[in-house]
Amino acid sequence: MVEQQQQVGIRVEALSAPFQAQAQHWAERLGLPLVDEQAEFAVQFGGDGLQIQQLGPQAPGPVRVDFVEGQAAHRRLFGGGNGQMIAKAVGIAQGIRPQVLDATAGLGKDAFVLASLGCQVTLIERQPLIAALLEDGLVRGRLDAEVAPIVERMRLLTGNAIEHLRNWQGEPPQVIYLDPMFPHRDKSALVKKEMRVFRPLVGDDLDAPALLAAALQLASHRVVVKRPRKAPIIDGAKPSHSIDGKSSRYDIYPKKTLKA
Repeated sequence: MVEQQQQVGIRVEALSAPFQAQAQHWAERLGLPLVDEQAEFAVQFGGDGLQIQQLGPQAPGPVRVDFVEGQAAHRRLFGGGNGQMIAKAVGIAQGIRPQVLDATAGLGKDAFVLASLGCQVTLIERQPLIAALLEDGLVRGRLDAEVAPIVERMRLLTGNAIEHLRNWQGEPPQVIYLDPMFPHRDKSALVKKEMRVFRPLVGDDLDAPALLAAALQLASHRVVVKRPRKAPIIDGAKPSHSIDGKSSRYDIYPKKTLKA
């Protein structure tokens, strides 16, 4: 992922006076200023936790991680359980809940689905601002009685995923899950608020082939790559098969059969 944080003006701000101390804390953690009149983005702290707001008259609303309400809650309650494509892709079945490493965690949506289905999930996010949103979302998730047992199955690592994979200590993950950003110019892909905010901050995953190679080296049972349905496969090893949906697909790279 091309590191772009220093190329985009970003400030930290409290949404109201009682949250000034938390804003100061995050400014120091992230190495960002509290005052920058030219900033294009603001990392904001308020009653709903941490969020990123693109600034300007045509900017979309804020982006934050919320595992308790909204889309995460709806998918947890009505998402289809083990019948979801992602569940089939990682190998969830009767008596099988693989240990999963999500090496491109983003806002943690897919990792949360897998954890809600019973998987132990390790998340890696290398963009510091997005990692901060994830950390904040996990902290708030632990305060909710229904969500707390799910987020307890989620462990967050920060930093470069390829380096983490190459220097992995201990038992390797059974399944490594990848959902890289890539150069995709279809305007429909930019409709989502998250995409409009993420693109200037994180760029494209130009090292996706190296990430796939490192994942195949480490995973004990399989690697799964999520792609837009019509996108080419990542350069390198070829998947054995794919699971296709309406807008996306999952390319499967098997190494060993998952067993109960």
